[in-house]
Amino acid sequence: MDQEVKGVSGQKIFRYIVCILLCIISIFPFWILIVNSTLKSSDIVDGIKLIPGGEFINNFKALLDAGAKTSGVNVLQAMLNSLIVTVPATILQIYFGSLTAYAVTAYNFKLKKFLWGFIYAIMMIPTQVSIVGFVKVCNLTHISGTFLPLIIPAIAAPTTVYFMKQYMESGLSLEIVEAARIDGSSEFATFNRIVLPLLKPAMATQAIFGFVASWNNLYTPSIILATERNKMTMPMYVSSLKANDKERDWGQIYCGLFTTVIPILVMYFFLSKYIIAGVALGGVKE
Repeated sequence: MDQEVKGVSGQKIFRYIVCILLCIISIFPFWILIVNSTLKSSDIVDGIKLIPGGEFINNFKALLDAGAKTSGVNVLQAMLNSLIVTVPATILQIYFGSLTAYAVTAYNFKLKKFLWGFIYAIMMIPTQVSIVGFVKVCNLTHISGTFLPLIIPAIAAPTTVYFMKQYMESGLSLEIVEAARIDGSSEFATFNRIVLPLLKPAMATQAIFGFVASWNNLYTPSIILATERNKMTMPMYVSSLKANDKERDWGQIYCGLFTTVIPILVMYFFLSKYIIAGVALGGVKE
């Protein structure tokens, strides 16, 4: 008996050590980012530092005054541009992704298997393959150089549809939907008032992924907004700071990267309670 207890205790200690090491590995890059945002460029070039400095305010002021390097756009304007793109794109992605997944899950129709296979196929096509046709469509519709091409395509998010469908198959009772129909509820009312509240954990998870993907997107905005530098997003802004090798200020760049991470952290902490609630709810067995 004592040997079994010692064996269990040894396994727990081993698991704790592994978890602690994984946490350190995950947090270490972020800590280096914070530390470098508080140092001078010369200190960063000299090597890795683990203790924060006192240059964060100066680095942030330099970001605000970096208009000469970034086509007159400062960090606050770039952050506002990113929010204008990311928030509507995330909302559209979650709502229409959930709506599509609900249609595939709750309805039976002839082309259902074909539609689901088509969604699978779209998931395998990278953005780089279709970017030429996408840019041509934007030029033909005269929306190139605006934020619309970065927002509207979020309606068609196959990854979100796939995730939401898998969640609905295990977490959504179709009997509730049938009961709502018997009571005379319309299809959209049933989806908006009954189905969506049940999908909060999955929606929160996908909202985080969608927000991060849209916020960190550099490839598509660099092409669509190439002629409208005053509309540059945060990734474009930080990239422009690194464009000049001779005048590159690493303290300013790391401060910009840290500023870029802040909205993502806020988004995560705001939605994490829904994810935890969903995990707890999924762990309850009848």
